[in-house]
Amino acid sequence: MILCVDIGNTNIKYGLFEGNKLAVSFRGATDLKRTSDEYGTLLTNMLSIKGISTEEIRGAIISSVVPALNYTITHMCAGYLGVEPMLVGAGIKTGHNLRVDDAREVGADRIVNDVAAIRKYGAPLIVIDFGTATTFNAINEKGEFIGGAVAPGMRGSLDSLVSGTAKLPRVEIETPKSVIGKNTTTNLQAGLVFGFAGLVDYIVKKTKKEMKLPDVQVVATGGFSEIIAKEVACIDHVDKLLTLQGLKYLYDLNCSEGKK
Repeated sequence: MILCVDIGNTNIKYGLFEGNKLAVSFRGATDLKRTSDEYGTLLTNMLSIKGISTEEIRGAIISSVVPALNYTITHMCAGYLGVEPMLVGAGIKTGHNLRVDDAREVGADRIVNDVAAIRKYGAPLIVIDFGTATTFNAINEKGEFIGGAVAPGMRGSLDSLVSGTAKLPRVEIETPKSVIGKNTTTNLQAGLVFGFAGLVDYIVKKTKKEMKLPDVQVVATGGFSEIIAKEVACIDHVDKLLTLQGLKYLYDLNCSEGKK
């Protein structure tokens, strides 16, 4: 089995692949204070619950937007799984050309999402990831990343609003029945869900216009992709496994062992 790990600012996603099939996936909180032993214990306990032995894992690959955790998770894979993981970054083969000012600034998660989306849906594309940040990736007809946009994430926006005000409560992010809220909770939910729907709709519209591709497909992934996709007409596909599948493809591309 191959372990794919996506280290995000809020959560770490784990996926175990048997061949090209995702056998198991789970997530845990991103915590800079945890040691490799703590992460290793959490991982092995989760694998045990799923009925999987660490001896079944013969390779691993990591994408990360939290550099401070790279060594910790790499060390955890070596110590608890007995494998040296690949790290998506300089030196790894992706087959994805980045036509931007500085390719080093492009987050590993964006590259991984693009690679998976192109393989599954073809190019051109717009790929949206609803994570800690909301990212928009524009991919041209040649499958090249030509740029995009980064907006705040829904959860972070809510946290910022609640922490910066005295009376607004923390609420569940879900779609209210009406944009005209009747209480504080539905007011907040309306502002978040319908506000982000408007943001997505406008940025996608502008991106299509600048790409001169009015019919380009739009793929969405990430925690809140399903909520927003129900409120806009511009999202063609919701694919919440995109990042993990992209990691598995990059593992196969870079490691002959992964093709057995």
